[in-house]
Amino acid sequence: MTTTIDRPVGAAVNSAGFTHRQVLTIFSGLLLGMLLASLDQTIVATALPTIVGDLGGLDHYSWVVTAYLLATTVSTPLYGKFGDLYGRKRLFQMAIVVFLVGSMLCGAATSMMMLVLCRALQGLGGGGLIVLAQAIIADVVSPRERGRYQGLFGAFFGLSAVAGPLLGGFFTDHLSWRWVFYVNLPVGLLALAVTSSVLPASRLRRQVKIDYLGAALLTATIVCIVLISTWGGAEYDWGSPVILGLGVAAATLAVLFVMVERRAEEPVLPLRLFRLRTFNIAVGVGVVVGMAMFAVISYLPLFLQTVNGASATDSGLLLVPLMLGLLTASITAGQVVTRTGRYRFFPIAGTAVLTVGLVLLTRLDGASSQLESGLFMVVVGVGIGLTMQIIVLATQNEAPPADLGIATSAVNFFRSIGGSLGVAIFGALFTSRLGERLTGDLASDGALDPTQVQALPDGVRHDYVDAFADALAGSYLYVVPLAAVAVGVACLLRENPLRDQVHSAESMGELV
Repeated sequence: MTTTIDRPVGAAVNSAGFTHRQVLTIFSGLLLGMLLASLDQTIVATALPTIVGDLGGLDHYSWVVTAYLLATTVSTPLYGKFGDLYGRKRLFQMAIVVFLVGSMLCGAATSMMMLVLCRALQGLGGGGLIVLAQAIIADVVSPRERGRYQGLFGAFFGLSAVAGPLLGGFFTDHLSWRWVFYVNLPVGLLALAVTSSVLPASRLRRQVKIDYLGAALLTATIVCIVLISTWGGAEYDWGSPVILGLGVAAATLAVLFVMVERRAEEPVLPLRLFRLRTFNIAVGVGVVVGMAMFAVISYLPLFLQTVNGASATDSGLLLVPLMLGLLTASITAGQVVTRTGRYRFFPIAGTAVLTVGLVLLTRLDGASSQLESGLFMVVVGVGIGLTMQIIVLATQNEAPPADLGIATSAVNFFRSIGGSLGVAIFGALFTSRLGERLTGDLASDGALDPTQVQALPDGVRHDYVDAFADALAGSYLYVVPLAAVAVGVACLLRENPLRDQVHSAESMGELV
């Protein structure tokens, strides 16, 4: 039996029956859950050297990050589909609990292998937090009202991506690396308490046959793609039997997945979504935005440390311009969309600004100052902020009520895949270009970490910094055409009127 929360007499309610205060309370709980997942994508980076020194197991170093990324990517579309079938409230709470259990076990890890396995468990919870938060807010407010909330989601996502390394370094330096994981517990418990009291519970749609085979094939395909992007050019050469084998496996599994989804009663990723113009545009733009965002966030700190001599912590702080640009643009776009009901302009403008920002990054050289790189980052951040959440909003506005969750998760899923591929491809390009530009003794030494670079004699350091900056800036040049194509794709977006009503009949029930 369900009950409703008492509302103040005479309080105005929206189309879903919620007062503004109730919407804000629900939103705060969703934001806390989303913050957990997005923060843990980057918070462990600055703690990893200390963790390896404490637990040993240098050979598992990269897997501490990869395990979380892999589990998150694999579970994202599954959460979206199961939320559509069985309701999002309990699934969101389950994701929080799984994430908190994983966090507690990570903090108590006694070996690198245990940490890797617990990070995977953490990722299985984290995969549901972002996508379900975006889908639940769609159950609570109409597309016309939703712009401001999606803008705040985007702002917090960008904020946490930059704040993660800073917090990780702070906890490691002043407490213990274990607090990188323990800090999730009070935040998660608060999110659990808020969502338990005010989150709308969805009614069970109907008994259905779960598409287990489709889920298994999708999972296997994603695993192969993520492993290719993670291992390629790092653990194995791009032309090695392992990478080529994974590529063949991914292609084969993808074909089998499409065949299964065509016949499934409730496909885990309905192919009918690809008949929606807006969905296809959002996927295409999202892949490029993911590639650009993670290529910038992953490699600009290395530029700041190597060229400008910034410390690891300072290089994190120097990413603040990127965060401010993203934060301001995302919130502004959301507010304007809510007031005007028009959204088509923002993905077009955002991808155009992102293209300009990437062109500016190609101008970086060994003499570039922190101010110059900071200004360029602001432009990139504005481009991402104008685009990222608006394409989710546009997709939710067009998607059928029964597919709201999976449509939301699919856009996030493809953006995540774009980020993984972007970092891998950009890293391979950068490494190749740097190798071509190093001569003499530097060529035999190969890539150096920032500490080694600062220890070089002045003349040698100058030559290395110039080669490094030229290799990095030139690598961004390869991303510019993709961003330009994204502008063209965004121009195909149609301005469908934003609905003033929530899908209340099919996507939500009473407040519990």
